[in-house]
Amino acid sequence: MIEIRELRRAFGGVVALDGVSLAVGEGERRAVIGPNGAGKTTLINILAGEIEPTGGTVRLAGQDITRLRAWQRARLGLAHVYQRTELFSPLSARENVALAVGARRGPYRVFRAPPRAESEEADAMLEQVGLAGREGVAVRALSHGERRQLELAVALAQRPRVLLLDEPTAGMSPIETARITKLVAGLDRALTILIVEHDMDVVFRLA
Repeated sequence: MIEIRELRRAFGGVVALDGVSLAVGEGERRAVIGPNGAGKTTLINILAGEIEPTGGTVRLAGQDITRLRAWQRARLGLAHVYQRTELFSPLSARENVALAVGARRGPYRVFRAPPRAESEEADAMLEQVGLAGREGVAVRALSHGERRQLELAVALAQRPRVLLLDEPTAGMSPIETARITKLVAGLDRALTILIVEHDMDVVFRLA
């Protein structure tokens, strides 16, 4: 499903990635592990289209996406949950997910209030990630763990084929970690998942 060959990225004189190659097939779940500074987040950001590689190629379902922007990759079915939360804090949980639903249906739908169908789909996504009853709560009022659950709902609203997770349990309590791990483990088995994670218990449960 997703394949990289001889991927390289340098920041000035610092080489973050040097000739990295890997392939993750459809429905597979794989983890990228290593010490801090090993280039794991750089790899995920290149796959997501957030930064460009210095060399090498990235392919999604056989298509070369090396030079495509992040939004173009999202259109092709690639979703990214960031290491740091990337949500609209003044908006509610429902509104954040509805924006993702609207963006999937058309690039200009994000500039208007979501219709009922999008709100209903958003509520279904929130229920799936364990946020039923929290739909109308503003992001800034959610706990850290709930925000991570919300980010997962936003990613799933894009109906991706590939899900990139960058340290999804970072900063979580043991209870929150167990909750998000269970949620990811229960996702559709057809979904390809590549995860960066330091918690080896989480790695062994998910990959």
